[in-house]
Amino acid sequence: MHVVEATSFGDPSVLAWRERDEPVPGSGEVAVRVTQTGVNFADVQARRGAYHGGQQPPFVPGLDCAGTIVALGDGVEGLSLGQRVAAFPPSGSYAEVIVAPAMTVYALDAAISDDDAASILMLVTAYNVLTLAGRLAKGETVLVHAAAGGVGSTAVQIARALGAGRIFATAGNEAKCAIARGAGADLAIDYRREDFARLVLDATDGRGVDLILDSVAGDVFTAGLTALAPFGRIVAFGNASGTPGTVRTNELHPSNRAVIGYSSGSYRKLRPEGLRPAAEASLRLVAEDKVHVIVGARFALRDAAEAHRLVESRDGHGKVLLTP
Repeated sequence: MHVVEATSFGDPSVLAWRERDEPVPGSGEVAVRVTQTGVNFADVQARRGAYHGGQQPPFVPGLDCAGTIVALGDGVEGLSLGQRVAAFPPSGSYAEVIVAPAMTVYALDAAISDDDAASILMLVTAYNVLTLAGRLAKGETVLVHAAAGGVGSTAVQIARALGAGRIFATAGNEAKCAIARGAGADLAIDYRREDFARLVLDATDGRGVDLILDSVAGDVFTAGLTALAPFGRIVAFGNASGTPGTVRTNELHPSNRAVIGYSSGSYRKLRPEGLRPAAEASLRLVAEDKVHVIVGARFALRDAAEAHRLVESRDGHGKVLLTP
């Protein structure tokens, strides 16, 4: 079989097309022939050597995929040969065949496409930053940064499905703002041209929003704090700006506000069982036609370097997929 291998840390040119033996599942594992693989910003960070807990080269990038089970290890129950699944393989999903623990393999309803299933990390992340980390309650206001991206556009839709109140969004240009509005945002703000914090405060009569989803950090995080309501929460789940955000504790305790960190990757490594509720709930929303995965671009698996160039250019939108 073939894989895409990061031969060293560096720019997309370090991604190479390689041939390897097909993996054999061990006890409690399944082998999956991949039909679609998702591209996540975490893959870019891993290739750069900047992903927390990332592997050392050479390694196969990728955190999620969709496919069909082709082999079962001993002791696997509830899954069968030929079954369509979504999976989180620990050894990388940029491959024609992967092996994953049965615990992080999820059976698919017929209503769920391979595109949807290969976006499982995006779906789980969007669901968990809203619920597990963000503790969203019905009627609460939400601000989603990078709302034209895969996680952002999905989080807007899930927030709407879960009964959020007004949903605010930021994006990098008017075309991306239109995508955010199409996903369900009530107000989408071009953060490069407008002061999003001031506009959010104006729209909420100075109160601010109850929940902010921040995958950008840096100055965006700092500005977001000024638009966070009393008892509000910021969920920090990325660092796309390349600069970490900072907060002083005296900006939190007088108003009962909180900053919460979240990483699906860390859950996958340390508490994999904790991903299943979000996986099942978010896939159910897709099957019920309440959430639509927005696919922005597709590439052949062997062209993964081109997919990475698009993702790190920040010119794309929605989910980027690789097809073996």
